[in-house]
Amino acid sequence: MVRCANDPEFASFADVAEFFMDYRNADGSIAEMCGNGARVFVRYLHASGSLTGRTTVVATRGGLVEAHVCGHEAEEIAISMGVATMQDGAPEVSVALGERRWDAVAVSVPNPHAVVFVESLDADVQSLAQAPVVAPAKVFPEGVNVEFAERVAPGHVRMRVHERGVGETRSCGTGACAVAWVAASEAGDQAGSFQVDVPGGTVWVDIEPDGPLVLRGPAELVARGTVQWPRGV
Repeated sequence: MVRCANDPEFASFADVAEFFMDYRNADGSIAEMCGNGARVFVRYLHASGSLTGRTTVVATRGGLVEAHVCGHEAEEIAISMGVATMQDGAPEVSVALGERRWDAVAVSVPNPHAVVFVESLDADVQSLAQAPVVAPAKVFPEGVNVEFAERVAPGHVRMRVHERGVGETRSCGTGACAVAWVAASEAGDQAGSFQVDVPGGTVWVDIEPDGPLVLRGPAELVARGTVQWPRGV
């Protein structure tokens, strides 16, 4: 947890954000931001008494996000994630997994994502132990998160994700936003709330016309520990 005003490296954010959240993948690589990480970050700020209210702005490498603590027991955290965009000038993208290949949609939220819709997650997507092959690779010079999604009903999707620098994870907040945005765009929906089921549970993505995507869902603190990280790394 870094208070922008107290750290010279992040002091430039002090006028617009009280806190800066940096995010590292399991392999040590840097991510622009993490939607679920931001929700847990704000849950910790609230639990530790570091928040003066129920709304705050957090600075990340991907930009500013506004967070809201919801419910009497802070049982839900909502994050305004900004606007999803198609990758500028991106050619057609495909994703291969084993012998299967699908067309994908390249989306920035602001992390890079390749979204694939399949008929059935259970039948079409087996192990994600190995990274799916995305082509052309030049579209994602910093790597890419790959989401496989299944339409369950209007406003309801299921998702699995392989995250760059990590592997398959039980959830991905920016990935849920990317999947919901693609599903809404293909259905012609200008606004609405999408339920996104992931192996780790369920999150919701609220979509407004020309507005930011809002990621919301539960955030629970399950452990405490200490991390030593060399400054400047």
